[in-house]
Amino acid sequence: MDQAIGEQLEPMKLPKTSESDSLKRIRHTTSHVMAMAVQKLFPDAQVTIGPWTENGFYYDFDKKEPFSEADLKAIKKEMVKIIKKKLPVIREEIPRAEAEKRIQAINEPYKLEILEGIHDPITLYYLGDQWWDLCAGPHVENTGDINPKAIALESVAGAYWRGDENRQQLQRIYGTAWETPEQLKEYQRRKEEALKRDHRKLGKELGLFIFSDQVGPGLPLWTPKGTLIRSTLENFLKAEQTKRGYQGVVTPHIARVDLFKVSGHWQNYREDMFPMMADGDAERLAEQGFVMKPMNCPFHIQIYKDQLRSYRELPIRLAEFGTVYRYEQSGELGGLTRVRGFTVDDSHLFVTPDQLEKEFFNVVDLILTVFKSLQLKNFKARLSFRDPNSDKYIGSDEVWEKAQNAIRKAVTQLDMDYFEAEGEAAFYGPKLDFIFQDVLEREWQLGTVQVDYNLPERFELEYVSEDGSRQRPVMIHRAPFGSLERLIGILIEEYAGDFPLWLAPEQVRILPVSDEFYDYAKEQADKLQALGIRAIADASGERLGKLIRNAEKQKIPVMAIAGVKEVETNSLSIRTRASGELGAIGMAEVISRLVEANTNHTNF
Repeated sequence: MDQAIGEQLEPMKLPKTSESDSLKRIRHTTSHVMAMAVQKLFPDAQVTIGPWTENGFYYDFDKKEPFSEADLKAIKKEMVKIIKKKLPVIREEIPRAEAEKRIQAINEPYKLEILEGIHDPITLYYLGDQWWDLCAGPHVENTGDINPKAIALESVAGAYWRGDENRQQLQRIYGTAWETPEQLKEYQRRKEEALKRDHRKLGKELGLFIFSDQVGPGLPLWTPKGTLIRSTLENFLKAEQTKRGYQGVVTPHIARVDLFKVSGHWQNYREDMFPMMADGDAERLAEQGFVMKPMNCPFHIQIYKDQLRSYRELPIRLAEFGTVYRYEQSGELGGLTRVRGFTVDDSHLFVTPDQLEKEFFNVVDLILTVFKSLQLKNFKARLSFRDPNSDKYIGSDEVWEKAQNAIRKAVTQLDMDYFEAEGEAAFYGPKLDFIFQDVLEREWQLGTVQVDYNLPERFELEYVSEDGSRQRPVMIHRAPFGSLERLIGILIEEYAGDFPLWLAPEQVRILPVSDEFYDYAKEQADKLQALGIRAIADASGERLGKLIRNAEKQKIPVMAIAGVKEVETNSLSIRTRASGELGAIGMAEVISRLVEANTNHTNF
């Protein structure tokens, strides 16, 4: 049946590889087909690893000459030939010694190193009798199960063998594969839309932030407009926190290494921290120096610990917009979403065991309030628990079970949509992470709440209970935004740079029809600014059409035209991005509606 006029088509669902056994097989096999095509065309190229990703696959190659765009086209053409041959995909299980022998026979040293890290049984997968690789699968039955019109090679990037910058530089070819050409077309459409929404591109066009080579990668510099967005977000959350009994604190950017030895960060997080600063070699060897803080929690603990607390004082809720530093590898940096210095809307609550459940609920309520104001609706909760087989976590099994059960109980009682993820916990405690899905169905982690019995134990925190005994408080770590940098990067892409009125760095631009009306426009802009509304009068002297185009390009939420009629009636002709032309509106009503929109986080 034909689609009814005006009826909206359901957006096409594009499953991730981890959600589809069929796609997992297709993408795993397509990566092998690509590697076979590369080695047919470039016999000197050696293959290393070729896993699937959530949206496709890649393979790393050791090849002297760089792959070109023409090479990718030739590889794709060769892949189609292989697919059309309908080569059977054959699994073979062999002894380790036999695997070593076969690898040495084809002179593939990377495969020997891969073999060392593989547990028995050793399995090979063949494409017909023409090509094979070490692999655990799964795969399709034959190459004909891959639709050649549903695959694409996307890009080439550099990659180090084993991710070690001191080892061989490789070339990574990224590709994607789908069940149908329609899925591929929709995936490519979303990729193009993502490029348009890229926060790095829009951030530059809108003048929000910059990066400087002289400052260093991963260290954003905020312009006045970008700083306005940051300040607006900070002030919004501070106001919400004040209503809920939080107390602001400020802590240093560096501390002695010893502080992080007690917390466990030095032992468990050291590779992500900036190098230690020490007075000399002896101090460096003795690990007696200072480091830039990767977390705020040990500092808040010191403030709590400065005096003996009574149960009557608890819960104590300490909050800080604290800047922390992580020594991310340069290849992992990505605009605002992965940086080396970022500001966390951090808070640490010190509670009695009896208060834990209520305080946890209140924290979740705060996070949901934040999401509502930011117009973020499509999210789910991830219960980030420890991997019981890993030794990277501190604390006893009993403490971990207690903390994980507290989080599980809370989300169950709140009737939240959640899933559990083993191995995603912080080293000191489990987390409730909020995973947001944007308009392009990409997932981002935003707010987080953590229940922690371990750090109070390690720092020997106490309070005096009602019966006079000394008891251990429980800590709740929470950050509704996560980090300001990451949140703003995500919001730029979610809104496509078109910020809601209350968050826009420039809320109102008044456009004089000609120079003779500039004084009136400036007078009205000054009135609005005095009320805390971010308004300016355009002083460029351009024609009205150009003024409107410039304001549209800068995505100003409210444009107000000032001409003869507006001067005579003490009004402005309003045009908004949300509702279009609204006509002439008196200044008293303009002011009232703007103040109300700012207060309630709504449109004009």
